[in-house]
Amino acid sequence: MRNPSNPISIERSTTTDRYRVARFSTSVNAFSQLPPDTGREVAFAGRSNAGKSSALNLLTGQRSLARTSKTPGRTQLLNFFVVEPDRYLVDLPGYGYAQVPDAIRRHWQALMERYLRERAALCGLLLLTDVRHPPTGLDRQLLGYCTARGLPVHVLLTKADKLSRGKATAALRQLQGMLRVDFPGASAQLFSALTGDGAHQAHAQLDNWLGY
Repeated sequence: MRNPSNPISIERSTTTDRYRVARFSTSVNAFSQLPPDTGREVAFAGRSNAGKSSALNLLTGQRSLARTSKTPGRTQLLNFFVVEPDRYLVDLPGYGYAQVPDAIRRHWQALMERYLRERAALCGLLLLTDVRHPPTGLDRQLLGYCTARGLPVHVLLTKADKLSRGKATAALRQLQGMLRVDFPGASAQLFSALTGDGAHQAHAQLDNWLGY
């Protein structure tokens, strides 16, 4: 089995090449530390065990741009990665699993809520959820924040390789039905950081939001 921290090679194209140059820019732990609120940003969010870092690494064609760990919950700051001037990918703290003190958990939640609510440069959110499990209450809460603001959300149903094609497709259709009713405008797709399935569709969404 391939190691998700060593993503497979995706066929090179203008789209994939532009994300291969992404580099770490800064980490912040308070709203006042955020970079200037200009340009365009796409944020990655999800539970700590949803495969968020592996997805970031695959989509940028890099082995360790985002930290991966066998221990969920290691992303504890808002990490900014610059693709080019005024275009960023933002890795948000994983939620719902990390074994951290309540005070830190509350701080993360407040920071993420304010970032999602007030950040003008934020033009889209990739929400990662495990295809084998329905969205959690925290996932739905995050979707609610974005819907209230009118922020576009695209859900990556990760670890699609863990199910048969039929079961994975059924899970996608069920999620799409829920989104149409409860969170109009949100979209979804199947995704696997292990096999690369869904990478081109996810790149297309990033291109759209970042204005390429």
